[in-house]
Amino acid sequence: MLNLGILGLGEGRSTMSAALNSSNWTLKTICDRNEELCRQRVDEFQFMGQVTAQYQHMLDDPEIDAIAIYTPDHLHAEHVAQALRAGKHVVCTKPFIDDLSKANELLALAEQSGKKVFVGQSSRFFEPMKRQRADYEAGLIGELISIESYYHADHRWFLAKGWSLQDSFKWLYGGLSHPVDFVRWYLPNIEEVMGYGVLSSNGREGGLKNPDTMHFIFKATDGRVARVSGCYTGPVQPVQRDSEMSCILRGTEGASQGDYMDLRYAITDKTGEERLITWEHKLKHYFRFEGKSHHAGEYQNYLDYFADSINQNFTAYPDIHEGIGTIALLQAMDRSLQTGQPVKVQDILKENGL
Repeated sequence: MLNLGILGLGEGRSTMSAALNSSNWTLKTICDRNEELCRQRVDEFQFMGQVTAQYQHMLDDPEIDAIAIYTPDHLHAEHVAQALRAGKHVVCTKPFIDDLSKANELLALAEQSGKKVFVGQSSRFFEPMKRQRADYEAGLIGELISIESYYHADHRWFLAKGWSLQDSFKWLYGGLSHPVDFVRWYLPNIEEVMGYGVLSSNGREGGLKNPDTMHFIFKATDGRVARVSGCYTGPVQPVQRDSEMSCILRGTEGASQGDYMDLRYAITDKTGEERLITWEHKLKHYFRFEGKSHHAGEYQNYLDYFADSINQNFTAYPDIHEGIGTIALLQAMDRSLQTGQPVKVQDILKENGL
């Protein structure tokens, strides 16, 4: 059993559920500077471990093997750096960091510490996406031609979180990083991106400062193309018609589609057989409280995977390098929104000495 500390108990709520239900982890300490939130989590989970409002208390605890970080995006880099300096393995929620100027420091700290850094890109660990990846690797749709991925959700409720209204918050990083990660999972060598975005009237009225509606085209080094889109402050289609997030693979011999948050997957394989697969029997694993507004099941899947990587000494993906690469792509997307021009990812990397 490995000992875990959790920093940030908003999104970290799902991680508490995940760790407390895992046979690979002991949840030793939880931390949030909001002491009332700490008390709520203790009561909710009948948590018997340690509680602190000071991150340093977890960093100084030699019994803690890994720290899971669920703080606002602009704090990730410093919190990851502190954990590595303290000799802890790190799980950091997506997006990994929001400032590439800090990437080289984190790469050096990870190398010096010898500790593992895993980016909690949770949607890879959702049942339909796991099955989609397995079918793809088994060759059921042939050679990949193109990918389409999107995340469309009515997240106006999210604006109740005060930090979502700050200049530093961008749905580009907080939302689109999910479908962007799907693209990079299958087409890791994206070289150029072009996109447009707008702050909708709903987002503007809600107090958002940055675009909440965006559409992008990616080009890979081998010429293949992908499409990504995100809309975050308007109503969505009924679940029978569409899912809030989806990844569509189009291959030479078939096609597949993994849906989120619905436990639904469709494939036309190379034999021409069409299948629609659902996993209603796993609803209680994936969604444990307040409908589907959390990621407890995915987090448990990836915490167990990360534990295996530590115990068996293999690399858990997305690792720090892949996490930084995704941020470079997101920053290229950000620049394209601002300039209205195509942007090469390599230019972003070079500017930051990467």
